[in-house]
Amino acid sequence: MHGDAVRVLTYNVRRDVADDGRFDWAGRRDAVAGTIRFHRPDVVGLQEPLAGQYADLREALPGFEWVGASREAGEGEGEFCPVGYRPDRFERVDAGTFWLSPTPDEPGSVGWDAAYPRIATWARLRDRDRGDTLLYCNTHLDHEGARARAEGARVLRERVTRLREGDEPVVVGGDFNCVAGDEPYRALVDGNDGDSGGDRAGPALVDAREASPYPPHGPDTTRTDFETLLPGRGIDHVFVAGAAVDGYGVAADVVGDGWFPSDHLPVVVDLAL
Repeated sequence: MHGDAVRVLTYNVRRDVADDGRFDWAGRRDAVAGTIRFHRPDVVGLQEPLAGQYADLREALPGFEWVGASREAGEGEGEFCPVGYRPDRFERVDAGTFWLSPTPDEPGSVGWDAAYPRIATWARLRDRDRGDTLLYCNTHLDHEGARARAEGARVLRERVTRLREGDEPVVVGGDFNCVAGDEPYRALVDGNDGDSGGDRAGPALVDAREASPYPPHGPDTTRTDFETLLPGRGIDHVFVAGAAVDGYGVAADVVGDGWFPSDHLPVVVDLAL
């Protein structure tokens, strides 16, 4: 990476599930934190942590400041989609959370056929040395509702279009519960620089995997069952606009005697700003 590069990482850390047995949170907590620490992201987006997990990771990763609300109407209940950033590199200018539903500003609102409320957390970060800003948006689309995934992706794109200031770099990362080419994926990348007019076309989002000047590092999938890779499940993505991709990888780190810290793998992207 060159001096102005920014490394972003998106990681579904899996919620704390007692039925996971030896792969429950108590057994994985240090490995998840260690994975994030080792890859040294400047900005990180997490999916699925419950309040206790979120607190554990904030404590284990003191080099980051965090922002994010839970997806439920009651603060602290349910899963979070927090964004972490290095305060020695970035100053947070603004941040917020919206719901992937017909009423994005209504806390706890459930969209369409979704099984749960779904959210996106965003942060506008100013580089302390360069003075320019980066808009980072972190999300987790529904795992059951096909319509909710597609419509949620459209809400996401529309809101990012509204939030973006000028031509500032944009990163949209997370667990999209869809593979490349599926309708939610197309809703994010299609229509770039379209003829439908004005700002409605939105930022020209591209898949960082496709934009990388080098072959993607790591496996094609981003899902595991803790012990093996699950092929054909590349459902975690990073989309970018207004920034060049300097490298892309899926980090298939194993720990202990060869198991994965989560049922997802982190996606790591270097951006040249």
